[in-house]
Amino acid sequence: MSQQISSEDQYGFKIRQDGALDFVSLGALVHRLDPGLIPFRKATQCQIHVSGGEFNVAANLADCFRLRTGIASAMSEYPIGDLIAERVRGMGVQSFYKRFKHDGVNGPNMACVYSDQGHGIRPPVVFYNRCNEAAAQLKPGDFDWKTIFANGVRWFHSGGIFAALSATTPEVIIEGMQAAKAAGAVVSFDLNYRAKLWNIAGGHDRAVAILDRIVKHVDVLVGNEEDLQLGLGIPGPEVAAKSKLDSSAFVSMMTNVTKKHPQIKIVATTLREVHSTNRHSWGAVAWINGKTYNSPTCELDVIDRVGGGDGYAAGFFYGLLSGQSPEDAVRLGWAHGALLTTFPGDTTMSTVEQVTEFAKGGSARIQR
Repeated sequence: MSQQISSEDQYGFKIRQDGALDFVSLGALVHRLDPGLIPFRKATQCQIHVSGGEFNVAANLADCFRLRTGIASAMSEYPIGDLIAERVRGMGVQSFYKRFKHDGVNGPNMACVYSDQGHGIRPPVVFYNRCNEAAAQLKPGDFDWKTIFANGVRWFHSGGIFAALSATTPEVIIEGMQAAKAAGAVVSFDLNYRAKLWNIAGGHDRAVAILDRIVKHVDVLVGNEEDLQLGLGIPGPEVAAKSKLDSSAFVSMMTNVTKKHPQIKIVATTLREVHSTNRHSWGAVAWINGKTYNSPTCELDVIDRVGGGDGYAAGFFYGLLSGQSPEDAVRLGWAHGALLTTFPGDTTMSTVEQVTEFAKGGSARIQR
């Protein structure tokens, strides 16, 4: 990897070197039911994956990259909550829970995501049950941010899915971001624009208004061209992309992004050309402090595509937190996101050594 220089010179902001936790996420914990290749209408059994866009990044950073991470979330006290909490512990993530008593009938519940894997010409199908979700009931004051940040946190992260859950969740995000800034942490946000969620939460105009308030506190933004247009309400790209792997359209939007939010120093996203459900071309790009950095491209034989973007974010953030060059940070994110699609489930089963090797140009030759 490249020689390390100060984060302020490389990325446009300072990353503190000390802290009891390297990374804290704020978001909803969910469980995903996965019948594999069988669509739900014919399924007889399912795997259970613990997930959540914000949690996935914290789990990946802890389990693969061996960082000290935490998750601030809602936890409902019933067997599904117990299952989720056990997996959070198993990934090595410290929990900061606002606890809710489940009434045994109606909740509050831990949200459920249903997602089959699809195959070949048949795409995966995703739908939700977020009825009476505990995380949607979170409100300002539910977390003791002073205590969470008391011994130092280097990076704070949240996302657009959590922001869309209710009228109060955006206020929790802003409260957490303000506390993070006061504690000297870098703040990141994954736009993760989900039209299904925003359509029942006030629609596109409300989404833009809410996300605009949140992003004013953000140093590092994750999102593709569509996320930037729909989530931030900025004009589309000035140039047409030649393919899904062409980053020029994404890069052409940076002037409009920074015009609206001049404090943003980094915008990053994955690039994916889907040939079939199980065959993708994969790349990544990041705009860092005014310069553009592209990953290589590789061909993926996909087992489970869910969580690939969170895998990229985790590897990329690890590169930044460990003081790597912008080029190497992008490659680490690209490599980890690629490897994550070769495992079932939403979170990593890779090791930092595997990621580093692939980022350097490793191969799939057998390791003896």
